[in-house]
Amino acid sequence: MTSYPIHLVGSIPLADSDAVFRTLAASVGERAKRWPDGETGERAYWIRWQKQTFEDHPDFELKSASASLHGYKDALERPFYVIREGIDPAVVRIETMGYAAEAISSYFKFAALKADGVIPVSVRFQVSIPSAVALTTGFFEMPDRASLEPLIEAALEREVEIIADEIPHDQLAIQWDVCHEVVAADGGMSLHYEDVVTASTTRIARLLGYVPAAIEAGIHLCYGDPGHQHIIEPADLSTCVSYANGIAAQSPRLVNFIHMPVPRDRGDATYFAPLAALSLPAVTELYLGLVHFNGGAEGVAKRLAAASGYARDFGIATECGFGRRDPDTILPLLDIHKAVAD
Repeated sequence: MTSYPIHLVGSIPLADSDAVFRTLAASVGERAKRWPDGETGERAYWIRWQKQTFEDHPDFELKSASASLHGYKDALERPFYVIREGIDPAVVRIETMGYAAEAISSYFKFAALKADGVIPVSVRFQVSIPSAVALTTGFFEMPDRASLEPLIEAALEREVEIIADEIPHDQLAIQWDVCHEVVAADGGMSLHYEDVVTASTTRIARLLGYVPAAIEAGIHLCYGDPGHQHIIEPADLSTCVSYANGIAAQSPRLVNFIHMPVPRDRGDATYFAPLAALSLPAVTELYLGLVHFNGGAEGVAKRLAAASGYARDFGIATECGFGRRDPDTILPLLDIHKAVAD
């Protein structure tokens, strides 16, 4: 009988990391090799909590606030910043973005629960970090993006260094979240550079290179989830496969896992057919976002059957994090994961 390992993309809207860890222990357990802390509280809406990083920085100022994201309108206000007049971007430094501080705080709880036997010995602590392109695109308008991306990437590199200094490498996995690059490749938005897939792949490979070899490193490919809708609907998995192949080929280190999204209404062979061209090292784990709350395990089974025609060894996941879900749906959603995994 085939079993399917579980990947947890990141956000889980429970009270705090302790609640997340205990809920995962009581549900999916070691079926999931890596557990996030749930990105609870202010971190629930992916990069939005980074507003404070730019708002508090003396070299940036607020230019505008928008309730739309590249043409998709919802109720969330999104601030956009500019560099202050007369400031040279080359000398700007972001001292902290908070990713390391949050990770270290949550890891202490993770380690204590593992020592108490609550968390299985084999499970790693997973930290999810957005790409520099995501933060640049999400908080700055086009004229400033090219000059500011390097300093944001440098700040993320420092965050990874601090995490690696404080958390044992054999207990840790770092996931780079790649969204804007995927959406742009399919024409859903413009980035500040051309030849989107090639240029993005080079950037993502560089991010992977910041993660020491003994720490597991992976990629979450995403089409966004504002208002529980994609920023743009993918025709199929072609773009994700192109990214996965390029990232695996260019990465200076092993890519331990790659996650790809699957829309809930795509249980057709056409969507999964590009997986036939996937070329990953045998040790790189593939996870497909087949799991959706709507449709339950039966819906997942349909998508899983279609995917199985083009990929043999893969695990299951949702297509994005749980962060914007009703907390009351989390346990039933995890139960769907467990039922399918077994």
